[in-house]
Amino acid sequence: MIEHASRRIRTSGATAHPTALWVAQATWNLVMDLEDVNCRAPFLIRDRDGEFPALFDAVLANVGVEVALSGVRMPRMNASMERWVQTCRCELWDRTFIWDQRHLLHPLRGSERF
Repeated sequence: MIEHASRRIRTSGATAHPTALWVAQATWNLVMDLEDVNCRAPFLIRDRDGEFPALFDAVLANVGVEVALSGVRMPRMNASMERWVQTCRCELWDRTFIWDQRHLLHPLRGSERF
């Protein structure tokens, strides 16, 4: 996740095979992390990927976050996130041999702090 105002990255986890329950748990973790730092997001812009189930939207609606879908085939609408993913691919994943999930989260957390 990325906050557009501050460009702060928040990594909620990583898995090779995301399921609806995993995405819902990652969403709850994100909500709790935001509450811990007294940050409230009024809305969330997400793409139309099938990995985001209705449960994801329900968890966010439960805490008062409005979910807005990006337009169809409009990568510029989510350009900040697309740029961060491209940077991760070029700077981290193409230059680092990732051993496991724990090792993947280490450089992601480093880029989050940076």
